[in-house]
Amino acid sequence: MKYAKLGNSDLRVSRICMGCMGFGNAATGQHSWTVDEARSREIIRRGLELGVNFFDTAIGYQNGTSEEYLGRALKELARREDVVVATKFPGRSPQEIQEGVSGREHVRRMLDESLSHLGMDYVDLYIYHMWDYATPLIEILQGLADAVQAGKARYIGISNCFAYQLAKANALAEREGFPKFVSVQGHYNLIFREEEREMAKLCREDNIAMTPYSALAGGRLAKRPGETSQRLREDSYAKLKYDATAEQDGAILARVAELADRRGVSMTEIALSWLLRNVTAPVVGATKLSHIEGAVKAVDLELTEEEAAYLEELYVPHKLVGVMAQNTPAAAGSSQVWTVR
Repeated sequence: MKYAKLGNSDLRVSRICMGCMGFGNAATGQHSWTVDEARSREIIRRGLELGVNFFDTAIGYQNGTSEEYLGRALKELARREDVVVATKFPGRSPQEIQEGVSGREHVRRMLDESLSHLGMDYVDLYIYHMWDYATPLIEILQGLADAVQAGKARYIGISNCFAYQLAKANALAEREGFPKFVSVQGHYNLIFREEEREMAKLCREDNIAMTPYSALAGGRLAKRPGETSQRLREDSYAKLKYDATAEQDGAILARVAELADRRGVSMTEIALSWLLRNVTAPVVGATKLSHIEGAVKAVDLELTEEEAAYLEELYVPHKLVGVMAQNTPAAAGSSQVWTVR
């Protein structure tokens, strides 16, 4: 395993981050393809054996059971100081908005609940999961500042935002003397490269770590034509993100398979090796031991400039899909509030 500093933080993270969305009680969540606690524990154990020290979950994954499974496994299998744990929180619920719960109080409630699930006193990285247009940004930043000051979060990150939002948020944080976002978790892989337009440039200039999700496009970048899996069959959200562009993406997938054959490695290794050229640590979901084993192998595979260009050549612009397509004031039904109130 290789390691890197996470942006403007002191965190040293493995170049592969284990995504824990596939862990949790399927009966309590929205995904039928998640794995139970015993299987989750074995995957986490294997990741630790391979040098993975960076784990990403969220309070919204299977109603908090992903956090519970991860916390119990790490307590048994690792020393707390040897792992980097990230979790994420959503915006205020309609009920909280109706009751007048502030964004600041919402952050406190969410973090305390996540820490309870994890069985931990702190998280290393606390991530704002999706931009909340109904809540003044200053309130979210105040809540995150409280979390860092109280020692409940070491650093803060953000997910599913536009580059201008991240830039303005960090400018506001700097003005108010609050902690700034050190990482961004966006939708980025070989067949969805819209983050390269602005976000990647901002991150390079400001030393913000990119830790993208959907690193293998819901398994599509790991499968040859005709191959399938339970997740490919049942993951409706991934279908929403990728089915509409399947034809144009298929030409890129064919080149991934071709290059994998040429190099004698898996498609997973090729796709993640390409992504590792551009980001700090992709978040790679795992529901089988082979998933994390294949991801870790990618760290030692280096593509040539010619190979990378060959993989990139056929890409065409994609429309925003999924949560980012909803991440606008009009879609959210509210106007943005930037100023202190």
